[in-house]
Amino acid sequence: MTPNVDQNEIAKFDAMAQRWWDPEGECKPLHEINPLRLGYIEQHTGSLNGQTVLDVGCGGGLLSEAMARRGATVTGIDLSREAVGVADLHALEAEVTVDYRVEDVEALLEQEAGRYDTVTCLEVLEHVPDPAATVAACARLLKPGGSLVVSTINRNAKSWLFAKVGAEYVLNLLPRGTHEWKRFIRPSEMDRHFRHAGIETRETTGLTYNPVTGQYRLGRDIDVNYFMHGIKPEADA
Repeated sequence: MTPNVDQNEIAKFDAMAQRWWDPEGECKPLHEINPLRLGYIEQHTGSLNGQTVLDVGCGGGLLSEAMARRGATVTGIDLSREAVGVADLHALEAEVTVDYRVEDVEALLEQEAGRYDTVTCLEVLEHVPDPAATVAACARLLKPGGSLVVSTINRNAKSWLFAKVGAEYVLNLLPRGTHEWKRFIRPSEMDRHFRHAGIETRETTGLTYNPVTGQYRLGRDIDVNYFMHGIKPEADA
């Protein structure tokens, strides 16, 4: 099986890995939206306490650690060896238990299909060559009745202006070259990926940024960033 990975993308995250937990570094936006990400997941999947959760594309572990602190049994996977090393070290220092692995999501299927209550894949799908394949693998790793939560960036003129030009070249929220606009994913496309993977889309919510206040919020505007939540139907449904 050909790995569903772009080595240039992995190199980007390797290069920034040592600064992942710096709240004023390149990952500052992730630090600022992490409470919103965690809140969205809890709102749509219920209490994380006691859940088995897979965090696909965990990076340096911001979300994985947050979910583990809520009582979830978390596995975090990423193909950036540098980022996973940082995640492992931070969890050790913070005395938080997360099973971090340098592994591709498709590689988990042979041993762990149907294992997880919730699978998260946040800010990842716009970086892989075949997002549909990643969604399909995530779906197969879910238990019947389990939740898939993804977030990504819409593809339109507004997202090019705000998420690419604005975020990387004007406001300097992200390093230049972080994203390729052509890889952004329309909600209709994501919904189709869900359906083809056997996931029922339940809800879509936008994430917006106010450059005046410097605040992020969740809402109805899905023109740029958005979350999508879906359910894997019960086997006897």
